[in-house]
Amino acid sequence: MGNVVSVGLCREIHFSDKDAALRDDVRTLGALVGDVIREQGGEALFQRVEAARVAAIRRREGESQGEAELEAAVRALGPREVAELVHGFGTYFDVVNLAERVHRIRRRRDYLRAGGTGAPPQEGGLEDTLRRLAAAGLGPTDVQRLLGHLVFEPVFTAHPTEATRRTLLEKQQDIGRLLVRRLDPSLTPAEEQATLARIREEVTITWQTEAHRTQRPSVLDELEHVLFFLTDVVYRVVPPFYEELAGALAAVYGPAGESVVVPTVLRFGSWVGGDMDGNPNVTADTIRAALARHRTLALERYQREALELAQRLTQTRSRVAVDDAVVERAAEYARAFPAALEALPPRYRDMPYRVLLRLVAARLAATQRDAAGAYPSVAEFAADLELVSRSLTRNSGVHAGLFAVRRVQRRVATFGFHLATLDVRQDALVHRTVMGRLLGDPGWLERSSAERAARLRRVLLAGDPPATPPDEDSERTLAVFRAIAECRARYGPHAIGPYIISMAQGPDDALTVLVLARWAAPHPMSRAVDLDVAPLFETGDDLAAAPQVMADLLADEAYRAHLEARGRRQIVMIGYSDSNKDVGIAASRWALQRAQAALVATLEPAGIDLVIFHGRGGSVSRGGGKITRAVLGAPPGAVRGHLRVTEQGEAISANYGLRGIALRTLEQAVGAAALASALANQTDRRTVRWHSLMDEIASSSRAAYRALVHDDPRFVEYFRSATPIDVIEAMPIGSRPPARRAGAGLAQLRAIPWVFAWTQSRLVLPGWYGLGTALERAVDRHGATVVQDMLRDWPFLKALLDDVELVLGTADIGIAARYARLAGPLEPVFFPTIRAEFERTVSAVLRVKGTTALLDEDPMLQRSVRLRNPYVDPMSLLQVEVLGRWRAAGRPDDALFGALVATVRGIAQGLQNTG
Repeated sequence: MGNVVSVGLCREIHFSDKDAALRDDVRTLGALVGDVIREQGGEALFQRVEAARVAAIRRREGESQGEAELEAAVRALGPREVAELVHGFGTYFDVVNLAERVHRIRRRRDYLRAGGTGAPPQEGGLEDTLRRLAAAGLGPTDVQRLLGHLVFEPVFTAHPTEATRRTLLEKQQDIGRLLVRRLDPSLTPAEEQATLARIREEVTITWQTEAHRTQRPSVLDELEHVLFFLTDVVYRVVPPFYEELAGALAAVYGPAGESVVVPTVLRFGSWVGGDMDGNPNVTADTIRAALARHRTLALERYQREALELAQRLTQTRSRVAVDDAVVERAAEYARAFPAALEALPPRYRDMPYRVLLRLVAARLAATQRDAAGAYPSVAEFAADLELVSRSLTRNSGVHAGLFAVRRVQRRVATFGFHLATLDVRQDALVHRTVMGRLLGDPGWLERSSAERAARLRRVLLAGDPPATPPDEDSERTLAVFRAIAECRARYGPHAIGPYIISMAQGPDDALTVLVLARWAAPHPMSRAVDLDVAPLFETGDDLAAAPQVMADLLADEAYRAHLEARGRRQIVMIGYSDSNKDVGIAASRWALQRAQAALVATLEPAGIDLVIFHGRGGSVSRGGGKITRAVLGAPPGAVRGHLRVTEQGEAISANYGLRGIALRTLEQAVGAAALASALANQTDRRTVRWHSLMDEIASSSRAAYRALVHDDPRFVEYFRSATPIDVIEAMPIGSRPPARRAGAGLAQLRAIPWVFAWTQSRLVLPGWYGLGTALERAVDRHGATVVQDMLRDWPFLKALLDDVELVLGTADIGIAARYARLAGPLEPVFFPTIRAEFERTVSAVLRVKGTTALLDEDPMLQRSVRLRNPYVDPMSLLQVEVLGRWRAAGRPDDALFGALVATVRGIAQGLQNTG
């Protein structure tokens, strides 16, 4: 029998027996939040929250009076009351989101404990992955070879709807750690009460802290947000990840597995400070500032760890041998840093490891100050650690400090002095415009891609300089390439990632980057450009053209020479966001799948090491969803050891917000990449038929989507009326504008605010529209059995339908109808069609899956959605009510707008989704 939560802020939420602990957590935390609301906001606020909560649940349960009561509970509230009511629900969502993440940690620990009793390992974990590889016939030597070219590289990006203050991120970490502490079964009742008191303290302080700045964040504010997760979470979990991998190798392969050398398989990247696409605030200076901040944080942590190791490794030469190399290096550093040696108490002088590591800390401090004696590169620091590691290994130190030293070594190998690779991105149109000016060709933009490529090829091969002096815009672009060269020299070869060309359409876009980089180089006559050039193909048409663009580049003499100099490796980025906005989710996903397969077929025979970089957002509409499903559903050869993906917004917080969750995220992604790389050649004889049927589904879906979104020019007005897009555009939530290029159409609007607005209106239209029509037509033409077989046996279609089902499960067509009424006379033009397609999509998904309710196959996810939806409903109705008032008043920047901003953030907290 399942259990029901019926206390505090939760009522009638069903939990399975295995989630009983989560039920208790939610009940306890709901009551705690209720106490905080009553204490901080007063009894009247508490009663308003309770009235709205109970009415929302009654509405969800189908009680006839529930909807009327909910409307009555929210209709007459003033702006201040709206903001406080939303604040109450938002506080609840904060702790429930954390409770669910901690429950994942609890479940993972249960699996790990059960592993010692012979129970199967947790699905998706490293041991599970290795057992599947072993079952497929891979031995230790094969796994060693696989690990040698395996890399998972998440790239953290700024998100204009997710920029919580670092102070509150730290408090969320504190609450999370306290919740994890409650997992300890040995806590006494007094300790349990003390832990809950600390949680309440943190929740109360959070209540009293404004969650978001009133001013638009700067690029460096966004940088601090991303660096919080890198330094406070990811930095800490990297060594445990490798320890788990080593343990899994031993568990699966025995002594032979223990002899497998585990190389560095984790890298981390960032776009913050280097993403210029549509953001005039990102310049050469922000590139320098971002990497300087990366370096400072990395060096601070290494210095702290060197001092901690010095405190730990107190061995004296009278008790144990120490390699002469350690003593000699310490003597060398003593001469270089006499003040640091003088600060070391004489009683420590006979402890060689302590002496050396204190002096290493001094050298790291000098490196941070760019003072004399600084480390010229991370390699010299790594060499010092290796001296200590080798000496401990040789001199009975395996169980006397080696473990701690190796943890630091893992971090140094992963993060270097640059912490995270900084990618640089710019719109192809910006490059074309600048190139036309520098070549003195006013008709450059009107020329064909082939004409531009031919001219650029001549420039590269002849080493021609610019034809005209750079103007202000051209100088700004050239300065970026100079900054890239400087930072690579200063921070190391891994500090700068690929140069990404947004909206790439032809081979000239890649050649333009090579020419600009060469013109900006310190030695312009040098033929080599020390930079990976990564075209980003985003729209449906551009994805279809991507293989031919890359084939043309391979045939280009100048670009082929560049690839040879770069080790014959080519990064190609594919965009999930704009393709979805362009053609809808089904056609977008299939275009991405087709493009990957065609890119493999184009580059692999040419001997090029292809790395496909997945530009995924946090929401399903922008490529979100479970990455493991997406990776395992990729076409053969598309994951060739190197998995590179963007992480942004709520996905960063959800996947990397707590250490236990971050560890699970990394092991699942690495495991999926290993399976996809090693087993990529396994195909199904039905593949040709499946692809043909998917062509039909994509075509039908695309036609239905574009007929609604693009073919009727009135749809833009409907979108702007039936969603809070005008609120989102006015909110100070990102350092870059909501539009990439000038203009008011959908083509110029970025995918993030597009999806965010539909999510706020509870329709989430980009995540499902068109698929219902396509599935229904496919079933009518081919029969349900054919589609069901395809769903069961083809990971690609399974991942697509699972993602769409999640979106349908979080949508609410009844609430969406309230937003539609804001469109006035356009409501009957569009909403009946939208409602019919929604119902058609739900019916078609349930039919082909053979289920009776959405998310029946994923009860944990179903429970999570049901836990939140009733509590988001009051905020949605409040938003509709206040949105109408605000627009009628002329959209003033006043208390009404502040209340709207509160609803936007509250709904995002509840749905755990923005854009």
